[in-house]
Formats: sequence, C-alpha cells, structure tokens
Amino acid sequence: MTGKTGLDLLRDIDSCDLPQGALAFWWLGQMSFVVKVGGHVLYIDPYLAERDTRLVGPLLDAGQVPHADYVLCSHDHSDHLDPVATVGIAGASPQAKFVCSGVSAKHLVALGIDEQRIIRLDGDAVYQDGQLAITAIPAAHEGLEHHAELGYPHVSFVVEYGPVCLYFAGDTLCYDGMPASLSGYAFDLVMVPINGRDGERLERGCIGNMTCQEAVDLVGLLHPRLAVPGHYDMFANNPGDVSLFAAYMDVKYPDVPYWIGSHGERVILPARQPALA
Repeated sequence: MTGKTGLDLLRDIDSCDLPQGALAFWWLGQMSFVVKVGGHVLYIDPYLAERDTRLVGPLLDAGQVPHADYVLCSHDHSDHLDPVATVGIAGASPQAKFVCSGVSAKHLVALGIDEQRIIRLDGDAVYQDGQLAITAIPAAHEGLEHHAELGYPHVSFVVEYGPVCLYFAGDTLCYDGMPASLSGYAFDLVMVPINGRDGERLERGCIGNMTCQEAVDLVGLLHPRLAVPGHYDMFANNPGDVSLFAAYMDVKYPDVPYWIGSHGERVILPARQPALA
C-alpha cells in the first residue's frame, strides 16, 4: 500500500474514526509517528525538516498541522526533537502540549515554545489527562545518562488510553532494569529502533541503539499485539536492515505480528477481542 503525504495525509488522519479500544498510526520515517487514539492526535518524535542527508523526504509541512494534541519528544537530537517540526506544529496547533525530558524542555523553551505548554517528565513520571496517561521510561541511548538537575535526557514513552497501551522506545538500548519497568503493561503496540551500533559510528559521534536482534528479543519479552521497527530508513550513514528484523521475528517469535510498510500508510489496530469464557 502506498502511503499519503501533505494535505492528503492530514485529511487521512482527520477522517480516521476509531471505535473505542482501537488505535491508528502513520509512520513518517525514522522514529517519527503519528498516533490517533481516543480522539487524541499524538505526534511522536516528528521529523519534518528538509535535509540533504535525508533518504526519505518530509511527509508533511509542520506549519500545516492543525490537529496535534500532544507532541512527544524522546530526546534532544534533531531527528527526534526537530526545531522545524516543533516550532511549526506549535504555531499551527495552538492546543498542542509538548511532552519531553527536562533537557529537551530547555531546548523547546529556547525555540520560543511557551513553558506553559511543556510537560516535563523524568524517568517513571506520569502525566494524566482524563483517560490518557503518558509515562516516561529512562532510555539508554548508548549509555544510561542522568543529569542531577534535569533528570534523564533520553526517555521512552508508554501511552495508555483506557485499555489501549503502546510503548515507544525512542532511541535506546536494553539495560538492566528496563524489562522490569515495562513488565506490568499489556502492550497493544510496541515501536522499537533497529539501527544498532558499532565502533565506526560511535567514533564519529553517532551514538547507537538496539540491534535488530536485541529489538526482536525485547518485542518477544513484551509480546505486544503488533510490533513496529523504525530508525532504519533515513540516513545512509546510520542504517538498519529491516529484513534481518523480519527474519529473526519469523523464526524466534512467530506468534507475534509485526508491521513493515510504507511511509504515510494508515495502520489500524482494532480493539482487543474479549477473552472467551
């Protein structure tokens, strides 16, 4: 299925009506997603700046995004906290709130985003808005860092709306204690990076993430209804091989479905079916 871009994509997001307990998502490339659940539209790590190094062009003009309720930024790197995307969406969606770490919040304020619109979440902190709950989980982007004043600079997010639950890993490795922090959730959707890491990339300042094998094993542990790999398509100098993810999933966890598809494609995860008596 070929995905949509521009105003066609925005109209597709707006026109997507979901029954209770269902969610929809659109992949914008890299670890950039739009999620719709419970009437809320969430932009997660939106990356919409034009760059010569991009292998996938921006799917949207940030200044034309009027419907964002929340913008989640996992950490302060330009392909996750993109100044073009955050400033553009802030202007076009005056109702939008920004959820991020203390480090990222400092950057957002420097970009001119009103502090009243920023929700700072340190590791394991929770933001609640009615049925919507967003929890920050510490993330180890090559290493598990912590600032005395600003907290964890890199975070993952657990998003819940009633019975619906998703995990957005952002950029992270698996680390001691991380599985335990996620063990209490019944995940519908898990989004993981698969670009990995190595000495050559680290030497030039490109800090890494889970390998596709590590990502698969985390997915197997969390056992969601659907797994989605990301962070493999955008930069020639920081690639991942999604075919390896698929092959390992097929062999090791054949009972866990996964999605590999087109940028801008609408994907609907229906509500859970009630368990048979």
